[in-house]
Amino acid sequence: MSSGASAGRPSAVELCGLKLAHPVINGSGTFDAIAARRAFGDEQLRERFPFAAYVSKTITLEPRAGNPPPRLWEAQAGLINSIGLPNKGLEGYLREDLPQLVELGIGTDGGVPLITNVMGASAEELARLLDACDARAEIAAVELNVSCPNVATGLDIGADPRQLQEVVAAVRARTAKPMIVKLTPNTADVPACALAAEHGGADAVSLINTLRATALAPRRAPGSSARWLGGGSGGLSGPAIRAVALAQVAAVAARVAIPVIGMGGVQSARHARDLLDAGATLVAVGTESFRDPATGARIAKELATVKSGGA
Repeated sequence: MSSGASAGRPSAVELCGLKLAHPVINGSGTFDAIAARRAFGDEQLRERFPFAAYVSKTITLEPRAGNPPPRLWEAQAGLINSIGLPNKGLEGYLREDLPQLVELGIGTDGGVPLITNVMGASAEELARLLDACDARAEIAAVELNVSCPNVATGLDIGADPRQLQEVVAAVRARTAKPMIVKLTPNTADVPACALAAEHGGADAVSLINTLRATALAPRRAPGSSARWLGGGSGGLSGPAIRAVALAQVAAVAARVAIPVIGMGGVQSARHARDLLDAGATLVAVGTESFRDPATGARIAKELATVKSGGA
């Protein structure tokens, strides 16, 4: 639910009890606030932080180095990434990253709410991650990554409605914080998975994650199918997936009663408005932030002037 915006100012919005200045957040792993601080300086980032809430990159129990290079392929109207979820692990995130985020006003009273994205290969691993997040006041909500196309276990959990409901239900009691489930688009019935997440106890769902994709090496022997990406395959994001995102967000929003966070190829306020019209409560910006780190702020500002209905 959102309040009306005054001319030229974005609408405030509420998600699962979190009060946000506007409906634009970042997609997990697509905006590194700590790196942005080094590039732009803390004061500028504090004053002009582009998102109403900050979603961390995916955190796993143990540190991960990620996939071997090459990790990126520029596709037509999109980007294929095979990053592989590199992170410092839960302990490193809490010890090193969390204090730096707080210095930027992320996760503080009156600052930008922090949503921590976590991934585990089982309900037991997810439970340990949620226990740790629940104990930290800086973390406002958690997002379960069950959909990453670079990690087979995440895809398996998120693609099977029965298993997804069981996993969400098994870990729901481990945190009192709002729990968002990030759905995979790489399954036959995404709305069924969204409904399963809701029945398991999710407070919201987010979609879409990247579509499974691969790229062949530009210079290879005739007839060879040598793959370019070091991880073999990856996930396609950017404008190329916008129409798919719109279709899946609309289908999910029509099926569940909980809030939907929509993302996929958002480059402009018009694209964001389309997702909101399709039933999303919030919109996340991902790939476009690599080209313009201030995209989120621009879209939030312009949303106030973009009307529903394609006008």
